[in-house]
Amino acid sequence: MKRRAASGVCKRLVVVAASLAAWRVDAVMAADADAAIRSAAAAYVAAFNGRDFAALADQWTEKAELVEGGSRVEGREQIVRSIRGWLERHPQAGLAIEVTAVEQLAAPLARVSGVMRFTRRPGDRKVESRFTSLRVLEDGKWRLVESLVAPSHAAALDDLDWLVGRWQAEDAAAGTTVEATYEKTAGGHCLVGRSTIKPKQGATIDALEVIHADRGTGTIRSWTFDSTGARAEGVLGGDGRTFEQLLVGAPADSAGGDVARWVRVIAPTGDGRFTLHAIDRSIDGVPLPDGVPLHFRKIR
Repeated sequence: MKRRAASGVCKRLVVVAASLAAWRVDAVMAADADAAIRSAAAAYVAAFNGRDFAALADQWTEKAELVEGGSRVEGREQIVRSIRGWLERHPQAGLAIEVTAVEQLAAPLARVSGVMRFTRRPGDRKVESRFTSLRVLEDGKWRLVESLVAPSHAAALDDLDWLVGRWQAEDAAAGTTVEATYEKTAGGHCLVGRSTIKPKQGATIDALEVIHADRGTGTIRSWTFDSTGARAEGVLGGDGRTFEQLLVGAPADSAGGDVARWVRVIAPTGDGRFTLHAIDRSIDGVPLPDGVPLHFRKIR
């Protein structure tokens, strides 16, 4: 009996020893992965600040997704294109990343959380955005599969600063002129736009637009009202080069419908000009032709 008891104890000790050894191996592997992931985040910062777009591309998987506020960019190529476009508009911008947590989900997958801090120019205040990312071990590198970024609502409108001022466009074929003025107000938390559309024939249309960023998500929303009785609510996002404003609301009193939907594509060129194009238009689900692109130039 004593021999059997001793034998049982030995077996249990062997199992415990094996478990401890496996735990030590797992702990070492987790520590190695944690260090490698933090090193990858540091390499991302170096590539961003060094404008090394090839190294930035190597940080993402081929079919990765970047979600920032109301914007979603899919695919490595499009993500890098978006980042490049943003940096072209902010050539002195800098980035710092603080990784606050690394959670191993499975052997090749980890969830990473932290804070990104941007500066538009050296010496500017730092703008913070929270992020949660998924990184996967692929070909020996911890690459980004997905990154969810919640921009600071106080700075979410900064990418629309170029819109502030007075603009003018003309639809020569229809004989319509459009003037628009945008100003930042409410401590920088809102953009207010006022537009006047003067057709060749008929009454002038006045419109008011308010653009604001959600505090919790940084999503940019808009509310538009005009003198025809039309109104709309929208969500505005972009891919770093162009912006899309998804709008839904009530059409003009004379339109005879209840629900209008359309998309406004806003494409700045960086030389005091931008193009505005209304597409995917419908009233009560009935498709309408796309609008004529309007080419605005800044006059003040």
